[in-house]
Amino acid sequence: MISAQDFCDILASRGFTTASGVPCSHFGGPIAHLSTQPGRYVPAPNEGNALAVAAGAALGGQRAYVMLQNSGLGNLINPLTSLVMTYQLPILTFASLRGWPDPASDEPQHAVMGPSTHRLLDSVGTPHYTLHAADGTERFTEILDAADKDLADRRAPFVLVERGAIGKAAAQEAATPTGLASSTAIRVVTDTCPEASVIATTGYTGRDVFAVADRPGNFYMQGSMGHASSLGLGVALAHPERTVVVLDGDGAALMHLGALSMIGHEAPANLIHVILDNQIHESTGGQSTTSGSTDFPAAALAADYRSAVACDNEDGLRNAVLKAKAASGPHLISVRTLPRTGAIPPRATNALTPEGIRDRFQQDLHSS
Repeated sequence: MISAQDFCDILASRGFTTASGVPCSHFGGPIAHLSTQPGRYVPAPNEGNALAVAAGAALGGQRAYVMLQNSGLGNLINPLTSLVMTYQLPILTFASLRGWPDPASDEPQHAVMGPSTHRLLDSVGTPHYTLHAADGTERFTEILDAADKDLADRRAPFVLVERGAIGKAAAQEAATPTGLASSTAIRVVTDTCPEASVIATTGYTGRDVFAVADRPGNFYMQGSMGHASSLGLGVALAHPERTVVVLDGDGAALMHLGALSMIGHEAPANLIHVILDNQIHESTGGQSTTSGSTDFPAAALAADYRSAVACDNEDGLRNAVLKAKAASGPHLISVRTLPRTGAIPPRATNALTPEGIRDRFQQDLHSS
């Protein structure tokens, strides 16, 4: 294992001055370390954005690298193949290896991408190297020597990082937002909309919903970060007679913020979009999102949602949900929430298979 500081220092010694990425627990240490140094790390809403930031830095004459979870490679392939590889921009990318080498040891959403990561990179012709948990700084240096040769040839090499290959680091303390406990906010919404079909975004939100308000009408998203609102839109359009509630997170909403425009354009009268905003990527280690400088209600109104409000207490949230139910949507409710404390509830997939979640949700939809 390499310490987070050594990982960052070795890259800095080779002239890498800029990093960007989307958090993964595998890179929690380096991101925490870089975040203490202004200008070193750009938190990106999605992996394609991160690669494009690094490409811009390369155009500007800097050496840049990207850190991401392999589940986000889908967001990255377009700018990798049509920007970085087309213009031969030398970018170094570190991707975690979730779901590898044994998919059964990880969550269900990694079962396809884990075994496919190496083959996917082979298919687009980009070089890649694997950093194992047992490897130290000597092996890391050897990998970087090989990657540097690729970069000199204006290629875009990847270093695939096994769980435990890079050490942790203390996260930078952020101001604690005021607001509700996430579980409280979820209970208020689900109690106020007992008839609704609920789409719960990936990460801790889905786990909280499963713990405090499990029912057949809940769909727990595994992975596919940023797509809960789009999935909810599809359900709402297919079943206009049913209230559809999307329980989103700030990092997930930011990842594909353009979905707001699509939802506003389609104008489903039965959709209530709730963003639980604690300003961090909680399930990957508490790295900050950029939601502190984003006004979600203003963005939703600009995208033609019929209403959009912010609240930070139970009464305000309950009243917002009741008003949304009584009027034609789509509606957005942004709720300030607190970082979770104590034990995190188990995943829904500890008790239900993904197919089981799908089947009971569909049965509930068709029973209305």
